[in-house]
Amino acid sequence: MDDLRLLREMRAEVPEPGAEWLVSARARLLRRVRTWHLPRFGRRLLLAGALGGAASVVIATRPNEPGVVARSPVVRLDSATVLRQAAEVAESRPRPAVPRPDQWHYTRTLDKQANDDPGSPGTTWEGWMRYDGKQAAGYGEDGRMHVSDVPPDPGDDDLSPQQYDAKLRRLPTDPDDLLAHVSGDRHWIDLPVEEGVKKNVEPPDARAFRVIFLYLERHVVMPPKLEGAMFRALMKIPRVVVEKDVADAAGRRGLGIRFDRGGDPGALHYHILDSRTYRYLGSRMVWLRDEYIHGDSRPAFRAGSVWATALLASGIVDRPGRRL
Repeated sequence: MDDLRLLREMRAEVPEPGAEWLVSARARLLRRVRTWHLPRFGRRLLLAGALGGAASVVIATRPNEPGVVARSPVVRLDSATVLRQAAEVAESRPRPAVPRPDQWHYTRTLDKQANDDPGSPGTTWEGWMRYDGKQAAGYGEDGRMHVSDVPPDPGDDDLSPQQYDAKLRRLPTDPDDLLAHVSGDRHWIDLPVEEGVKKNVEPPDARAFRVIFLYLERHVVMPPKLEGAMFRALMKIPRVVVEKDVADAAGRRGLGIRFDRGGDPGALHYHILDSRTYRYLGSRMVWLRDEYIHGDSRPAFRAGSVWATALLASGIVDRPGRRL
């Protein structure tokens, strides 16, 4: 059963919340889907040129095993070459201005869930978050703009745009120092605090990879030298894989970057970068075998299922309702 349909049936007897509540909840949900360090289903999946050293890599498959998808050959690129080129491009960007606290961070994303009906165009979300994080805004089903206050949540690991900006500007630009910082930052280790959710112990390399991409999505306020350092830090993380022609939810093809955890993975998780600008495009998750939850007899996600997102727009505007 589709997970959204199941949730709707479970809460059918509960009155629908008002638009003023939905705006803040939607903004929170959109930010939380980018979190990769919790247990995989602790939060419902909303269903993240001259490149030398390329080589064709054929992945071993088990096509006769039920519930296992046969993986097509992929083109794997030399990760050091790609990431070094990305660093050089990033370092040449102009330095962005620091937004005012009363400005708004606008984002528009496309989400195609793994259990969407075939041919579904996916769901496009757009929202405005005040830069100081005090308010969120969006259009309700009534077609009207709704603005709501966002109460503080000290147990949450997410940050306001202004807090992300401040955190970014305190990060070291030496790649080794940066890698040590992001892998040991207690903010990303201790948070979020959620009742009834067991804390997932994450290896430092995996945490560093995850946190760097959390930051790279915030390219609106990213200092160029720091962005370059992030790509150079990724070069130092073992088992970072770069593949060619990985598609986001909008069908844009770019460089798929993933962290190879070793073993025989049940799914592949990609962050996708534009192959020319190295800007963040979106994410893609591909199930390689059926996945079951809580001992269910039917798989929640079948082999070959894909969950993809696309960051369609991201930037600073003066008021909610303004688009890029």
